[in-house]
Amino acid sequence: MLDLIIRNGTVIDGTGSPKFKADIGIQDDLVIRIGEVTDSASSEINASGSIVTPGFIDLHTHSDNSFLIDPLADSKLTQGVTFELMGNCGMSFCAPLNSETIDDFNNRTNKYDPDYKPGWATMDGYLSALENTGSTINIAAQVGHGTVRRSVMGMEPRMPTPEQLDRMKGLIADSLDAGALGMSTGLWYAPGSYSLADEVIAVTQPAADRGKLYSSHIRSEADDLSGLFPAHAEAIEIGRRTGARIQISHVKAVGPQFWGRGHELIEGMERARNEGIDVAGDQYPYEWSSTGFSGAMFPRWALVGGRQATLDRLADDDTRSQIRTDVTYYINRNHSAEGCVVASFPPDQGLEGRDLQDIADEMNCQPEEAALRLYEQSEGNYVLHSMEAKDVDSIITWPLMAVASDGSSLRDQGPLSSGKPHPRSYATNSVVIEDFVVKRNLLTLEESIYKMTGLPASRLNLSRRGRLAPGQIADLLIFDPKKIKQNNNFINPHVYSSGIDYVFVNGKPALENGKPNGRLPGKVIRSLTD
Repeated sequence: MLDLIIRNGTVIDGTGSPKFKADIGIQDDLVIRIGEVTDSASSEINASGSIVTPGFIDLHTHSDNSFLIDPLADSKLTQGVTFELMGNCGMSFCAPLNSETIDDFNNRTNKYDPDYKPGWATMDGYLSALENTGSTINIAAQVGHGTVRRSVMGMEPRMPTPEQLDRMKGLIADSLDAGALGMSTGLWYAPGSYSLADEVIAVTQPAADRGKLYSSHIRSEADDLSGLFPAHAEAIEIGRRTGARIQISHVKAVGPQFWGRGHELIEGMERARNEGIDVAGDQYPYEWSSTGFSGAMFPRWALVGGRQATLDRLADDDTRSQIRTDVTYYINRNHSAEGCVVASFPPDQGLEGRDLQDIADEMNCQPEEAALRLYEQSEGNYVLHSMEAKDVDSIITWPLMAVASDGSSLRDQGPLSSGKPHPRSYATNSVVIEDFVVKRNLLTLEESIYKMTGLPASRLNLSRRGRLAPGQIADLLIFDPKKIKQNNNFINPHVYSSGIDYVFVNGKPALENGKPNGRLPGKVIRSLTD
């Protein structure tokens, strides 16, 4: 007898193949049969009129501390996500931990739970803590180059010594062997921005040697630092030198010089693939991005040495004037000050949801000065109107562009409901189906499901997830695409999506009749065969 039979559903199996009618038989955590299932089962669901798909896989998230704070962090679950990969943009801020990196962990966790104290130092210890806490969905980690570099070198803006480089490679190798499924860089953010390509090549090699993913927030997404196209070329060169699978994170074209040129990024990746370099990308379906105050508004030179050094520079009138000039550039590449909206600001939550022009008017100063004053009080977050719809559309249609949120697993109540974060944490996958498939027919349903299941699974090299087939893990969804709906927005982001009827994680129900059931069937995934 099977545990569950899903009868009469229309199956989209995650490979991009056309949909077909079939029953699905599940035993324990496995899909046992697909087709006409004549067995009996402990329970059955009639999926007539509904689509049955694999659970969605979110390749790019920052949920590293979400489930430590609240294991029912189900903003992803309610939009059909059953697996997410954390530790992106070079920031695996939960591990490894030492005296150099603990401040970053505390800064990111204290806003949710100021009393939380980590009881580990290594990736193995961190993953064990996640296992002990439990989760609604499956979660996996990457080790971040920026975190590792900071643990070895602090925030020093220079090349590592040979001994320091060996220590970084050793920490990355240890983390990968402990269960991290990849290595990420954040070459826009300090201290990753202090590295040269030779260093990045060296620290990527342990991931390449183990068949694990290299994902990168590249050095520039606009016309700063190296510039957008050279930054893409650098990521491709990492693949050429190391043989690693290269995942370019949240592919986008930012700023007036690059709006309308998103298609050129795809052309560059196609040329690299024709050369034999395994490069692909991921994207969230919005014109708006989000990042911290310092990452959004400050030139890299002003951030050297960490926050206190930046505050010291702001205290000098001449240096402050130089920084303010650079802030003007960052504001204008985000469709002006009205396109810079405060998402989180712990000292004054009343500013959350308000744009920089509005805040500057209240402060009786220019937006550039308002940005500096906000940073002087606290490191917060912005939501930024940095892109244009025509580029979002041209990028998402590339067959090798996965859907990924760049958000976090959150909750509509409790500590994870603070601030006004980007709505992508609650609605990325819903928006793709509701807008790009049902409303605009920019993607077929089969194409969109592939971008959220089989494609991200193949990028991670997962062998048992991302497809519906006998022997695969039973992460799966039941829904009517026409009922999928994003219910949140930038003003009211903490609202769950609707339209997913059932979510099964490792063969167990986590969402039933459209509602989370409060169970924790998720696992910490440490192996590509888990």
